Amino acid sequence: MIDSSHLSASRPAALAVLCAAALMIVLDSTIVAVAVPVIQSDLGFSPTGVAWIVNGYLIGFAGFLLLAGRLGDLIGARAVFLTGLITFTAASLLCGLAPTAGLLVAGRFVQGIGGALASAVIFGLIVRLYPEPAPQARAIGVYSFTQASGAAIGFVAGGLLTDAVGWPWIFLVNLPIGLAALLLALRVIPREQGLGLQAGADIPGAALITVGLSAGVYSIVDGNLVFGVLAVLLVLGFLLRQSRAERPLVPTRILRSPRLLITSAAMVLIFATGMGFQFINALFLQRVLGYDAIATGLAFVPTPIVIGLMSLFVAPRVTARFGTRPVLIAGLTLLAAGLLLLTRMPTGAHYAIEVLPALIIMGLGIGVVIPAIIMLVMDGAAPEDTGLISGLANTAQQAGAALGLSVLAVVAAHTTSAHLATGTEALQSLRDGYTRAYLVAAAFVLAAMVLTAFIPTRGSTARNDPHMSQTPAPTGL
Repeated sequence: MIDSSHLSASRPAALAVLCAAALMIVLDSTIVAVAVPVIQSDLGFSPTGVAWIVNGYLIGFAGFLLLAGRLGDLIGARAVFLTGLITFTAASLLCGLAPTAGLLVAGRFVQGIGGALASAVIFGLIVRLYPEPAPQARAIGVYSFTQASGAAIGFVAGGLLTDAVGWPWIFLVNLPIGLAALLLALRVIPREQGLGLQAGADIPGAALITVGLSAGVYSIVDGNLVFGVLAVLLVLGFLLRQSRAERPLVPTRILRSPRLLITSAAMVLIFATGMGFQFINALFLQRVLGYDAIATGLAFVPTPIVIGLMSLFVAPRVTARFGTRPVLIAGLTLLAAGLLLLTRMPTGAHYAIEVLPALIIMGLGIGVVIPAIIMLVMDGAAPEDTGLISGLANTAQQAGAALGLSVLAVVAAHTTSAHLATGTEALQSLRDGYTRAYLVAAAFVLAAMVLTAFIPTRGSTARNDPHMSQTPAPTGL
């Protein structure tokens, strides 16, 4: 439990530290994209090997999220968060100074582990810092704005830093941010007493799920069927292990929660849409409309601004008035509408007329969708499970991101190739591929809406759902 002494005054500072760390981590996922061609040239990456600048990070990040979340419950979220900050910052230094391709990929993998340790417990810390519904909605709104803005900032900052001072600084810039966040975190993140490793020290289970998730992400990013089968077998082995272990890493009450399973599936689809759209839209702007890297980043800027206004000022109010589920469905409707508008863009689309309105509508939707889905996932979690469920939520996000990137990229490429084969002009074929991907992304959103309709209400499941806390959240925080 969190030590509540002097907590009221430090809550805003603690939230600021958590959001600063989240911003640094999410920014890192996009800031690298702009610099990849320069890094490839400087360090001698092969055409296929250069993808590991991104893939190495994703595998380390996604593979350790669930374990990191559970460690937050066992040894304390503060300790795990601080360890993650230190690891991520140190790995950033290694990446910035890396003289070879191999060392850079190794540094990116360690960065991913550090990012997993820090981010896996953030949801849980926010929920415990702000247990009351209205303040919690505002806090999650601030966090959502941070996540949304980080991606757009990454595109712009990556181009500026690479052009001005060289690609190593896209990593070295993390050092002052990480050190400042670490020093402040030591002061304002409240100490807490974990359950103790004896409550869930399932080392074989931890190994199975960590390697299984890593193999799963590798199979997606590399298109490797063998690793996909291996990932499924390892995850199945993990589930079997949890049902028999004396002290399981993931208690079976979590695995039997229909509310958690459905909301997690909806979160996968939502983040598959968001991350997949971001990737496809960046390609559309550059390859179809002819934007350069900096112009592409600037084109995205209105979206996080709208998301910020919605998540900070609108989402808390409408959630308090109408409830989380109706707000989530309304936001998903706006998100789907924006994607459908993008499917109508011609090859010579005018940004202000045909691109910007869709991005604003999507921003309106995302600004309420992300806080709502996070609140639904974390709602009613027992105090001893908040770290684990936070880790599960982050794992769902990363699984969704990998799924969206993979599926939408394949849809776009396949459609473009098919249209080229029929004699369609190259630029029109590219446009057709990307707009088909927008349509598939809209289908993801519709599927998330269907799942949302089947999420059990808290009142109807509190007695039977073992994931739901049977006692009210403490109000002294």
